[in-house]
Amino acid sequence: MGATTVTHVTTINPTNTNIHGPAIDEVDGLIRVYKDGHVERFQLVPCVGPSLPLDLAVACSDVHIDELTNVWARLYVPTVTKSLSVSSSKLPLLVYFHGGGFCVGSVSWSCYHEFLARLSASSRCIIMSVNYRLAPENPLPAAYEDGVNAILWLKKTRDDNLWSKLCDFGKIFLAGDSAGGNIANHVAARLQAVDALIQPLKIEGTILIQPFFGGEARTESERRVENNMKSSVLTLAASDAWWRLALPRGANREHPYCKPAKSKTRTLVCVAEMDVLLDREMEMCYEIDNEEMIKRVVYKGVGHAFQILGKSQLAHTMTLEMLCHIDDFIHQCDPSI
Repeated sequence: MGATTVTHVTTINPTNTNIHGPAIDEVDGLIRVYKDGHVERFQLVPCVGPSLPLDLAVACSDVHIDELTNVWARLYVPTVTKSLSVSSSKLPLLVYFHGGGFCVGSVSWSCYHEFLARLSASSRCIIMSVNYRLAPENPLPAAYEDGVNAILWLKKTRDDNLWSKLCDFGKIFLAGDSAGGNIANHVAARLQAVDALIQPLKIEGTILIQPFFGGEARTESERRVENNMKSSVLTLAASDAWWRLALPRGANREHPYCKPAKSKTRTLVCVAEMDVLLDREMEMCYEIDNEEMIKRVVYKGVGHAFQILGKSQLAHTMTLEMLCHIDDFIHQCDPSI
């Protein structure tokens, strides 16, 4: 389905709701959609430029991928490495998709900028964080198409940039959190169908951080966490709203976009114990049930998006563990994950 004819603005203080008619859907504090198609997004997280502290030893810059659709990306390139063995070889590339229910979020959100800069430094990898098109103006599969086009852009420009000289294009990982995890999974499946088109690039694996999947029937974790809303920033009501706004018109939560796509790449699934999505993510792992193909880590006592929004000491500790698990998965250091 193509993009719908709606407009959007970003605001932190909507004052007149009568011009656009009544609000027909919203996620409190994040997005409101009006009858005439007008969309308001609220500035929950500050947006920042690509600058980073010098002591982090990561260079950062923004690049255009598709000026027609205004899809762009933020690049993170380590300027030093941890060991001589790494410094003598090229670096893996992690293509990252941010969360936000397919409808909000940006690579310039400060929480993503800080998290991905840390990940680039700790895992000694180049990261390309893709600012894909958002729903409801651009319903799914627009985000999937942007992900595929980002990989095709990499192939086209791989000899044109200084940073690409440092990159191992035979060792690409697709990653993302929440809706971004869903996007990484579906983009990986789509790329398998056109593998010849992206060669010599190779997708070696996917890293799905609390990936956003859904269904009409409620799971036990959805019912349990919904009754304890303090345990997760993602509520069941918000989850339903994201799907209503992101799916093609007339689709429900049994649509294939709500389900994990079958992928032949090895996969790391990072699960939060107190997340409404827990059962759906665990089910995905059980369906594959192949330790060579899928690795699962459950982070105890934390909820959805703890690695970018959590402020507690526990969230900090679990985030450090996650960074280590991703590092091990990328470099295949620890077969026990």
